[in-house]
Amino acid sequence: MSTAKSASYDYLIKLLLIGDSGVGKSCLLLRFSDDSFTPSFITTIGIDFKIRTIELDGKRIKLQIWDTAGQERFRTITTAYYRGAMGILLVYDVTDERSFANVQNWFSNIEQHANEGVNKILIGNKCDMEEKRVVTKAQGEALASELGIQFMETSAKANIGVEEAFFDLARDIKKRLIDTQQTQQTRQKEEIHLNSNTTANNDNNKATGGCC
Repeated sequence: MSTAKSASYDYLIKLLLIGDSGVGKSCLLLRFSDDSFTPSFITTIGIDFKIRTIELDGKRIKLQIWDTAGQERFRTITTAYYRGAMGILLVYDVTDERSFANVQNWFSNIEQHANEGVNKILIGNKCDMEEKRVVTKAQGEALASELGIQFMETSAKANIGVEEAFFDLARDIKKRLIDTQQTQQTRQKEEIHLNSNTTANNDNNKATGGCC
């Protein structure tokens, strides 16, 4: 659980960006965290992260967003970060059919290395480049439906859908955290109630037990 009572936020949520190299993960992170874009972004070496605090449904949510390298040689490093992620953005490039085909492999990595119940969203990036598009929106929606996860198209360059993608994922995670907390509190109350009944029954047995 990531509630921080005395901190300047109500929840700390760790997100992870994964996908092939060159799909625009770093650009999405830069657009969301700094509202900026650079076409000549240097390929991520290993892993990097940025922080942004947002207001969501009356709560302050501190997002710690990890950007992973897509190259095969860094795969061992990046999979180590899956375990701590509460939400994962799986990104492909709508102008690169291979990056879309590799989504299944990335999803398998999530299933193998991430925590059970982690929230996921499939992102089709560079949707502003319609003249170079090779993966249709319908294909992205169909794959997301097959995987049982959310789907959204974005453009870090044109600032399309970026805020929505991160906010939607953060909202789903916050709901899951609250639901989990409420379930735990209900169980604790039930356990206390059962223990109280057991103690009362034992006391009654002692009180009614006399000499023969």
